[in-house]
Amino acid sequence: MITGQLKSKIDKLWEEFWTGGITNPLTVIEQITFLMYARMLDMNEQADEKRFARIKKPFTRRFNDNEQHLRWQNLRHLGAEELYKVVKDELFPYFSKANDDESTEGAIFNEFMKDAQLMIQKQSLLVKAVEMVNDLPLENSDTKGDLYEYLLSKLTTAGINGQFRTPRHIIRAMVEMMDPDKNSRICDPSTGTGGFLSVSYEYLLEKYTSPEGIEREPLFDVDGKPLLDSNGKQLENVLYSGDLIDEDARKHIDTDMFHGFDFDATMLRVAAMNLVMHGIKQPDIHYQDTLSQSFLEKFPAEAKEGMEIILANPPFKGSLDEEDVCPEILRKVKTKKTELLFVALIERMLRIGGRSATIVPDGVLFGSSNAHQQLRKLLVDNNQLEAVISLPSGVFKPYAGVSTAILIFTKGGTTDHVWFYDVQADGFSLDDKRTPIKDNDLPDLVAQFKARDKAIAETEANDKTQKAFWVSKEDITSNKYDLSINRYKEVVYEEEQYEAPKLILSKLVALENEILAELKELEGML
Repeated sequence: MITGQLKSKIDKLWEEFWTGGITNPLTVIEQITFLMYARMLDMNEQADEKRFARIKKPFTRRFNDNEQHLRWQNLRHLGAEELYKVVKDELFPYFSKANDDESTEGAIFNEFMKDAQLMIQKQSLLVKAVEMVNDLPLENSDTKGDLYEYLLSKLTTAGINGQFRTPRHIIRAMVEMMDPDKNSRICDPSTGTGGFLSVSYEYLLEKYTSPEGIEREPLFDVDGKPLLDSNGKQLENVLYSGDLIDEDARKHIDTDMFHGFDFDATMLRVAAMNLVMHGIKQPDIHYQDTLSQSFLEKFPAEAKEGMEIILANPPFKGSLDEEDVCPEILRKVKTKKTELLFVALIERMLRIGGRSATIVPDGVLFGSSNAHQQLRKLLVDNNQLEAVISLPSGVFKPYAGVSTAILIFTKGGTTDHVWFYDVQADGFSLDDKRTPIKDNDLPDLVAQFKARDKAIAETEANDKTQKAFWVSKEDITSNKYDLSINRYKEVVYEEEQYEAPKLILSKLVALENEILAELKELEGML
């Protein structure tokens, strides 16, 4: 949560870009990302310089003697014309050059900044953008993640790019059900803006923060007045320090916990920045089509049985040329449909005992093609399919009205019973406006998932008229491995009592006579 004053600054910066002619929201975020990163580079350089002056600890310089003019503290004082020239002709090429050092910036630059381009065409817009980025509290590590998350939230209100971003509350519920710990290896094979990975990190900080490590900051609006909730209580920003994370676990979190792949370079830059802003020093994010053969060749450890937890919302629609798809995936499910291929890929990427929570369109659950049945058979017969969670069809509105579900499975073993849950409300209206409402099944979903007891699966307590219930493997296999919740949920119909048809007809006649009498009375008055 960030203050109203900070939101106002971001909103104003956003408006400046739009009025300056840059209307693609993803491009706006990317350009702001570059400027934020330029400032963070100088901030880190200054911190190392101060440390060196104090304790003489050597460090790898980010800017050599000929590059000092590219540091943020020097750039931001330049005039409009000179600033534009230096940023366009020198700063962005500096971003693009190879960095072989082992610093955080070097690791990030090598992968994401090589194609960086300045898309700002107006000198005046660049000056305003530099001024506003300079005012953002990037030095506050607890605020940076929320700040960038608010920036990313603009994608949901700005055209078709909203399809890239899974609703944060849905992600949070999925992360809570997976319950990662400080030693997990977490992956998203279709990373997008990195939402699953950043929320996982936030969850870990909360999980490994002692009561003494929690800080609370009161929130104020633009005018300095306290922000209050509906009960008149002042809103607070709760900060989790993660003070229970030891040094070895911290190193693992910074370098080997979070893995992401995408074949959109712009999205990768945004995702990498998102994770760095949240406090992860070296997220393992790569430009890669995870469905291709080259994924297995370049990243054998990650591509095959390397991950403990996979969280994903893969592309729903689309088909690929079979020649481009990794043969190992096609052996699991022979199809061109990306939604099926990604589930097969995730199953392959998990280590034995690894778990996944993946959003899929409902068609994956009940599709009748050989490929659909082949995939469901793979999950049920060769793995432990834990849960099928049906989501309301409006959770991705206004950009997609498709019905979806969350598949949760563990690699290895076999399935004997599957837990189903019917989410009917997620805390927001299911129309295009998606306004907050009181009805929200997600807290109950998480609580029931963690407390689910397979012992009741064959008892009378397994009431299939409720939101949550169990279905046996025998029932699933006898229905061609159909996993749609409506196939198994029992609907109770209440008997309605209606008046006899003759009585209804007599009432209609009496009403018609009454109307006719009033019309004759009106005619007499004329």
